[in-house]
Amino acid sequence: MSSSMAPSIAPSTSFRTTQIEDIPKENKDQLIEAIGIDIGRPAFESSALEIEPIITECVSAWGNVKKWAKPEGIPFDRIFSIMRATIYKQPKGVALVIGPANYPILCSIGPLVGAIAAGCSCIVKMSEFTPNLSGLLEELWPKYMNLNLTRIVNGADSVTTALLQFQWDHIFFTGSSAMGKVVASAAAQHLSPVTLEMGGQCPVFFDTEIDLHTTTHRLLWGKTINAGQSRTAPNHVFVLAENQDRLIEALKDTYVKFYPKSTPESNSMSHIIGESEFVRLKNLINDTEGELVCGGDVNDAEKFIEPTIVKDVRLDDPLMQSEIFGPILPIVPVNDWKEAIDFTNSRDHPLSAYVFTQSAVFREKTETMSGAIDINEVCIHSVVPGLPFGGVGASGYGAHTGKFSFDTFTHNRSSIRNPKWTDILHGWRYPPYNAEKLKASATMNSYIPVPKPPAPGAGAIGNGQSQS
Repeated sequence: MSSSMAPSIAPSTSFRTTQIEDIPKENKDQLIEAIGIDIGRPAFESSALEIEPIITECVSAWGNVKKWAKPEGIPFDRIFSIMRATIYKQPKGVALVIGPANYPILCSIGPLVGAIAAGCSCIVKMSEFTPNLSGLLEELWPKYMNLNLTRIVNGADSVTTALLQFQWDHIFFTGSSAMGKVVASAAAQHLSPVTLEMGGQCPVFFDTEIDLHTTTHRLLWGKTINAGQSRTAPNHVFVLAENQDRLIEALKDTYVKFYPKSTPESNSMSHIIGESEFVRLKNLINDTEGELVCGGDVNDAEKFIEPTIVKDVRLDDPLMQSEIFGPILPIVPVNDWKEAIDFTNSRDHPLSAYVFTQSAVFREKTETMSGAIDINEVCIHSVVPGLPFGGVGASGYGAHTGKFSFDTFTHNRSSIRNPKWTDILHGWRYPPYNAEKLKASATMNSYIPVPKPPAPGAGAIGNGQSQS
């Protein structure tokens, strides 16, 4: 594939993004059906969460790739502008995208759009948990895509391990932190650059002065889409102890509106991906010392877990030890916000954090570090055009979507083109050196001097006293 890599961005690059766009557009029903068979997801969620966003991603790349790929000049500089300093956008080369099972199209084909828009060749390794979807894409691929530029690869973990033995010009991985460490370690053997998109315990900070109807609708939606198997899903909710019951009652009302029957219907709720994940989540429900207030029922044969809300969850509860990654929402009462902030800051930085409040002061109180922070909303930032999507620290590094995907697979190549006549100005750099040339070298400092501000507490008159 390296020999067929495009040496520069060409019109055919935008054509290749339209080829990808045709796959979900022309095969939407087949793709949704395959996802449903593999991971038991409702058709509505597959369409809204994956098919439509990936079409939008393709349209964005197709419409903007020429602008993104255009060489950039530097800001005016009285010394270096005459050298025609330019940044050229060069494809990194041959990329590897390792996709997950929870969003097998969005998080596999999405990065691929950025890779081929940048001019890279790319291998996409699909999840072994989506055999029907992966097989369908492998069948469709030759009808739409140039196999010298992009390939779909299927298989078990051993295939991923084998792929990681090769040198890649960029690796893009979405998945768990444990597997992310494996990918990063393998990439380090070849000094291959890596983008890691992982997850973490995404906290929610719930203020009292908020519209409970809207808040609980957004909160419960974010927790139950894809059965909570989203790296951006709210992991737990912090609330002051005296306000917990008020929040619980509002969540119960919303729960009944979302799921009016005693058991959520299959067209409104996803199933759990993988037997081991199902067992892990079932054990969390059994082991928690909190009080179940909604849901909690499981169906072993269908790997189905009802949306489950648990109140009075302590910080040392089994539900609070790691990312839940399932439809279980712990409500954690705290005595003050310092308790919640200290807990959050003592853990790895999550992919997202959520604050529900109308108070700017409250937002300042809940300042933490995360890949993103949403105010009075959850999850949606990942599909907002123009925003980067990525983590920080243990939740990942690097970003994608839109131009950020293009940038991920692009090398910014610096260049100057210096005319011969500029040696009239810069001939002092050549030996032999002398005092006159040393003085002339100071002209390379092209900054404009700016007066220093007074030291903190010092008066403007410079005597250490403030003016009255």
